[in-house]
This record gives sequence, structure tokens and C-alpha cells, in this order.
Amino acid sequence: MVFPLYDDNPFNRPTPPYVTRGLIVLNVVVFLFGVASTDVTAAAMLASYGATPAAVVHHVPQTGQLPPELTLVSYMFLHGGWEHIIGNMVYLWVFGDDIEDALGPVRFLAFYLLTGVAAALFFIFMNMNSTIPLVGASGAVSGILAAYLLLRPCAKVSVFVLRAVVRVRAYWVIGGWVLLQLYQIASQTNDNVAYLAHAGGLIAGALLFLVMRPAGVPLLECMEQPGEEASSG
Repeated sequence: MVFPLYDDNPFNRPTPPYVTRGLIVLNVVVFLFGVASTDVTAAAMLASYGATPAAVVHHVPQTGQLPPELTLVSYMFLHGGWEHIIGNMVYLWVFGDDIEDALGPVRFLAFYLLTGVAAALFFIFMNMNSTIPLVGASGAVSGILAAYLLLRPCAKVSVFVLRAVVRVRAYWVIGGWVLLQLYQIASQTNDNVAYLAHAGGLIAGALLFLVMRPAGVPLLECMEQPGEEASSG
């Protein structure tokens, strides 16, 4: 298992990544509220705020109070368990602040939400008759990974792998993750993970970053650490 811990990239903006931190806090608060709730309340949250494909396309009635179209946003802030939210929030923490730094807070928030909506729509288009709610920030986080790969593919990222911490290029970490998603889609793995939403988020994130990045933000920037050779792994 490869688990990112942090990257070493400097920030260009004088203000901290408040949007990234705010999204993490909001996700965690919603999750903890669900954990502390009764099973009935947790089920009601899932029905009301999860994006149920069949309800979004109006094949079945929406069981909750929120209009199904709005669940394309609310679903991003629900998670199915500790592993689910920890994984998403760690990836958001490691890679999201760099994209916020590149886009600015307002554009980054719009990017995050639009990518999450696009990921849900892609998943729903491929599963229009499903009555299982889609939840999680994975689609939006996938878009952030695509943007990071376009922005700083050569940046060094410290990852936890095989009980050791190593520093590798971002394209190894993110590229390996992308290949894993494609493999799971091709093998039609039935483990209740929305790999198609991940794929939709990757595509949307790449396209949106190309459109939304401010003038002067370079693509495919290979950052070298002082004293390192360009060929280092």
C-alpha cells in the first residue's frame, strides 16, 4: 500500500490554504456527526444527501428532502467509514493546497465543486438504474490529482510504502494510482468503490485545470530540490 504523507513544494501565495483546510474540516465534522448519530439518522442522511443515480435521473422518487440535483454537491461531504474519509482527506491535504496555491481560493473552491459534480454525473451516466447512493470526496480529489500531475509531475512526495517512508516523484504516486483505478474498472471489481467516479473526476479535473488556471501558471513544471540531479528518481 502506498500512502502519501506530504510534499515539499513552496507556496507562492502569502495566505495559507484556507479553502483546503476548510473542506477537510467540513468533511470531518459531517462524518463525526454521522458516527455519533443513531442508525436511523445515519440512514436518513445517506438517503437525503447521497447522490442516488436512479433518483438523479428521475427513474425513482428521491427518498430524502433534498432535491436530487443538489445531491450532486452534498454527496461529496458524506463518507462510508474511517478508511474512506482518512484516505480522501490525506490526499486532499497533501495535494489540494498546491492546487489552491496555483488557482487561488475562489477558483480552487469552484474547481473542487465542479470536478465533484462532473465525477458524479459520469458515474450516474454509467449506472443510471442504480439505487445505491454515491458518497465521498473521491471524485473531487481525483480531479485534484489530475491537476497536480499537470502542474508539478516531477515534484517530490514523501510516501509510506512497505513500512518505510520514501520520496518519489509525483508522477509515480499519482500515475500508479491512476493505473490502479483503470485496472479496477477493467476487471469490474465489485467492492462498492465508485471507480468510475474516480475516472470522471480525473478527466474533469484535467480539463477544468487547463481552462481555469490563471495566466502565468505553468504546466508540467518539474521542480528540482537544491543539490539534486535532474535524473534522480
